[in-house]
Amino acid sequence: MVLTMDTVLLLHGFAGTAGSWDAFSGHLDRERYRPLAVELRGHGQSGALRPISFDLCVEDLLAAAPPRFTLAGYSLGGRIALQLALSAPERIERLVLISTSAGIADESERALRLGQDLTLADEIEAGPISQFADAWLAGPLFANDPPDVNDSARSEIEKNSPADLAAALRGLSIGRMESLWPRLSEIAAPTTIVAGRLDGRYVELAERLRGAIDGSELEVIDGVGHALPRSAPERLAALF
Repeated sequence: MVLTMDTVLLLHGFAGTAGSWDAFSGHLDRERYRPLAVELRGHGQSGALRPISFDLCVEDLLAAAPPRFTLAGYSLGGRIALQLALSAPERIERLVLISTSAGIADESERALRLGQDLTLADEIEAGPISQFADAWLAGPLFANDPPDVNDSARSEIEKNSPADLAAALRGLSIGRMESLWPRLSEIAAPTTIVAGRLDGRYVELAERLRGAIDGSELEVIDGVGHALPRSAPERLAALF
């Protein structure tokens, strides 16, 4: 029997690049899948693309992808993956959501978060990229990651410019995103939701996503936190 190779469109998180998926891609079954890691506006080789918005990112991705594909998004990439899946459901073979959310439902909380992210964007733009990398990796999201994983993350962060990352945060803040929670029942593609056991907040969000997406499956990977493509690439690839 001849198996058809499926393209996996891979969406990185904030301050990442396509290289964020290198370790994962090395463990992916290449007889079944062809990884296609892209860079979102404001990041890597797409850093200079303006303006930056969720809708424009979705347009970019649909133009880059084949007619049918598996879609996997991590963190920010997961939020964009949800919007893409809702915008073009006929294109999605399978959906994999990693360490992500469907947005902030409460309008006041969303406005507060947008204000915080706009302040952070100004701080990113004002300093060297190394200063942002230090602060970002010292935050609670990555507290459970070992030094080698954070070293890998730092190398990806430093491929970006402060001005581009600031623009990306201003355009793609979760505070600027419409809450997708009311629309998740529209997703018909087979969906796998993944979180790291040590990433308590995102385990809760993953459980909520599973409850909202009909027929979806939840996988919680023990011993790791938020940065699953870097900290558990082999175990993540095994879910495909």
